[in-house]
Amino acid sequence: MPLYRDDAIVLRTHKLGEADRIVTLLTRHHGKVRAVAKGVRRTTSRIGSRMEPFMLVDVQLYEGRNLDIVSQVETREPYARRIAVDYALYTAATAMVETADKLVDHEKEPAHQQYRLLHGALGALSRREHDPGMLLDSFLLRSLAIAGYAPSFDECASCGRPGPHRAFAIAEGGAACEECRPSGSAAPAEETMRLLASLLEGDWVVADASDGRHRREAAGLTAAYSQFHLERRIRSLPLVDRSEPQVG
Repeated sequence: MPLYRDDAIVLRTHKLGEADRIVTLLTRHHGKVRAVAKGVRRTTSRIGSRMEPFMLVDVQLYEGRNLDIVSQVETREPYARRIAVDYALYTAATAMVETADKLVDHEKEPAHQQYRLLHGALGALSRREHDPGMLLDSFLLRSLAIAGYAPSFDECASCGRPGPHRAFAIAEGGAACEECRPSGSAAPAEETMRLLASLLEGDWVVADASDGRHRREAAGLTAAYSQFHLERRIRSLPLVDRSEPQVG
């Protein structure tokens, strides 16, 4: 069987038999990979703790017919150890890896940008560089942009008329002018639209200065926009802890 090696982020795992797990990985060069990690559920396993969600690992795999087989694993960044002990970090990270798993549909197709974005987001989350909820919202918006669903927060998403505009139309792709605004579209505060734009652009000076009301409104719009364009529910989003409006 051909052998290959790559850096990988563990997205999820599930049990296989009495001692094994199937792990879903997002790798730097090979995209999404599903593999069997044999014996990792045994207490004597030396790699079990490395094959947990959020871990960044250097992994060696054998190519299999349906599933690859994990041969060796070394820890690159132990993000899971710092994230798992903090509920706010854990719930945000869970939504991140679930979204990455959904956005990268096909296995063994390179997804370099999604990998780099998730790597950076988990690192920032583990170090608590910013509010966990805002890090998640920034990740959601930027991962959707990579996938071709970049929202507009200034010019009208339908006709391109320069903004700012007060309406936000999820199905149309973002901001909507008075002429293009569909009935029932949201009317977020101007500060919320500015916050959303800063999260998409990675402007943390603006984002960190925002208040709790606008963060909550931005989070609701981000969740609705993400799930509409993914065309499926992000199951972990309702569990995200947004009780800390400021960085701890």
